[in-house]
Amino acid sequence: MNATPAARLNEVVAFAPATVGNVGVGFDILGHTVRAVGDRVRIRRSAQPGVRILAITGCEASLPLEAEKNTAGMALVSMTQALGLEFGMELTIEKGIPLGSGLGGSAASAVAAVVAANALLDEPLSKLELLKFAMQGEAVASGSVHVDNIAPSLFGGLVLTVGIDHPRTKQIPVPPSVRCVLVHPHMFLSTREARRILRKTVDLSDVVWQTANLAGFISGCYTNDLPMIRDAFEDVIIEPQRAQLIPGFKAVKQAAMSNRALGCSISGAGPTIFAWCEDAYAEGIRAAMVEAFAEHNLASDHWISAIDAEGARVVEA
Repeated sequence: MNATPAARLNEVVAFAPATVGNVGVGFDILGHTVRAVGDRVRIRRSAQPGVRILAITGCEASLPLEAEKNTAGMALVSMTQALGLEFGMELTIEKGIPLGSGLGGSAASAVAAVVAANALLDEPLSKLELLKFAMQGEAVASGSVHVDNIAPSLFGGLVLTVGIDHPRTKQIPVPPSVRCVLVHPHMFLSTREARRILRKTVDLSDVVWQTANLAGFISGCYTNDLPMIRDAFEDVIIEPQRAQLIPGFKAVKQAAMSNRALGCSISGAGPTIFAWCEDAYAEGIRAAMVEAFAEHNLASDHWISAIDAEGARVVEA
């Protein structure tokens, strides 16, 4: 007797979490999820081929409804073209991540879109295949293909990604006592601008220093060695260049480190600043960072998040 085929889904909602890109020491290759906030994308099958964005809600600034100019839309355009899909997709995007915050908002929309669309396929794809489509969406926002936000939003947890054309991902364990404090000052910082100011060359000594820090940080995560994580948690290449874009950055970082943070740096392109710490010190670090921004006349949103392994997922079908 043949099994009855599963009913075809016509409408799906997916959620993708915000992320901390770079995690200080891993520019463009390392990132982790943030439990507190994320984006949702609802997709409905359409008899008319193509990708159409019906509405975008939840954010003050306007985002393009034209699919090829939107991160979620472009991710789906690349997917439909590569797979030769005969049906179309109509989507609505609910932005839970502040725009220009450095919390991976453009990546989360692209990831939520491909995860929702995947649930509509007769033969769903692997996450690694979805990653490649989401990368094409992220390029719309940043002007280049990078995966430090996309990969953790899709896979969950702390993720290392090696390669662009043929990416490989690895989820890295995080000591269970570690929390991430995030403080987002009320200002907008363009990812394109934050990438534009970066120098094209760096000193060899800085490359060696940064490589050692990345290796030490990952080693500390695998071995639950908090002193190693603390000693290695320093970005000597990107952070010094971008710090000038965030008023009060040095004071906010000093506030975190003075209250026993393991490390503190810029989340993605900024302006959000994040700090890793042990759970017991999280509240004190958050208060100190918020106060430091306030002293520079910047109000802020703030969260304390565990770094759990849950990434993007279907939440309604």
